[in-house]
Amino acid sequence: MRKSATAILLLVCAAYAQKPPAQTQPPPTSAPTLKVDVKLVNVYVTVTDAHGGPVGGLKKENFTVQEDGREQTISVFDKESAVPLSIALAIDTSLSTRHDLPLEQASAKRFARAILRPVDALSVFGFSETVLQSTGYTPDLKRIDEGIDHIRLGAATALFDAVYLASRSLDRRQGRKVMVLITDGGDTISKIDYKEAARAAEEAEALVYSIIVVPIENSAGREIGGEHALIQLSEDTGGKYYYATSMSQLDDAFRQISDELRTQYLLAYYPSQRTSNSQFRRIQVGVTGPANAASYRVRHRVGYYTMKSDF
Repeated sequence: MRKSATAILLLVCAAYAQKPPAQTQPPPTSAPTLKVDVKLVNVYVTVTDAHGGPVGGLKKENFTVQEDGREQTISVFDKESAVPLSIALAIDTSLSTRHDLPLEQASAKRFARAILRPVDALSVFGFSETVLQSTGYTPDLKRIDEGIDHIRLGAATALFDAVYLASRSLDRRQGRKVMVLITDGGDTISKIDYKEAARAAEEAEALVYSIIVVPIENSAGREIGGEHALIQLSEDTGGKYYYATSMSQLDDAFRQISDELRTQYLLAYYPSQRTSNSQFRRIQVGVTGPANAASYRVRHRVGYYTMKSDF
């Protein structure tokens, strides 16, 4: 006797109740995957000889890198002249610089023409009681000239604010990052203190070059606390500081900066096992090989922070 359609349906439902279809089975559980984010650390290095002249032509095997005293393997080596360059040019426009400002503006324009290539970019900042970015990052010399001409005198000096804001702008850039400060070294009104400004520059991986303009008639008895801060900042970031008491010395400082930026080296490494729990890792670079290497001076940032500040 034939089974009715209803009976057949009941049999099918019963079979499914005993054994669910394969596709309803939960997927197998896979083992958890551990992801380790190992950041490539870039170290921009300037090597100068006993006379202060840049040393070119060095190779990867001429360099050693240590982090917190532990030898590191150099994963990337390059001559920095091939890497795009971003320059934050910050000019002090406080009343104390009013006699020198036109000369500083003219010298800054010559520097821009000497250093910039089509792949590079420069941004102009003027700072007095406030900090004004008068032009964004651009290789356009006409716009740069207009930005330099646009800066105006003010009453006070927010030097550390300028370092901080220029650093934050560089932090978003790729490639080499350089800050050039033209100032008499004083700070009278900044909301940011030196420690915050210095950390911002270090986190941006910016090389800070300070040109400290010192008029001869005002050199005696001047306040030098700001100068010492600029010197420390320049040395800690791998840059350099200069004193200028005349237009020729100002031009010479810009020329030396330009020469150095054409002969720098990039060393990059993936950090090996950590040797301390400190947020700050210290870097040391050495040069070996050439017969006169012992007389070379090697400049680079002193270290880096493992985590950026939440500004």
